[in-house]
Amino acid sequence: QVHLVESGGGLVQPGGSLRLSCAASGFTFNEFAMRWYRQVPGRERELVAAAGSIAGSTIYADSVKGRFTISRDKDKNTAYLQMSSLKPEDTAVYFCNAISVRLKREYWGQGTQVTVSS
Repeated sequence: QVHLVESGGGLVQPGGSLRLSCAASGFTFNEFAMRWYRQVPGRERELVAAAGSIAGSTIYADSVKGRFTISRDKDKNTAYLQMSSLKPEDTAVYFCNAISVRLKREYWGQGTQVTVSS
């Protein structure tokens, strides 16, 4: 059974940092690209960062470039999103996503709330 479990969300002051984790199980982690999305009420889900199954391939939304870093640990089957210099507009529910175009499979986590406020 496939599981993507996010953790690490919470309340942080502007300028602060958080690290989100996404623990994966039930599928071959290295065959999937890992992505982080975020969503605020009334808006579409937004792609924040992605890390391909090939080491070193990453992309970021313009709004988070230079502040967020996505990484993955193949030994722990876990993806991370290190968030720094957080702004109130980063407030959202953050979702972990695993996708394999070759296998035609896509999985989602349940989401974790990040709130940036003083």
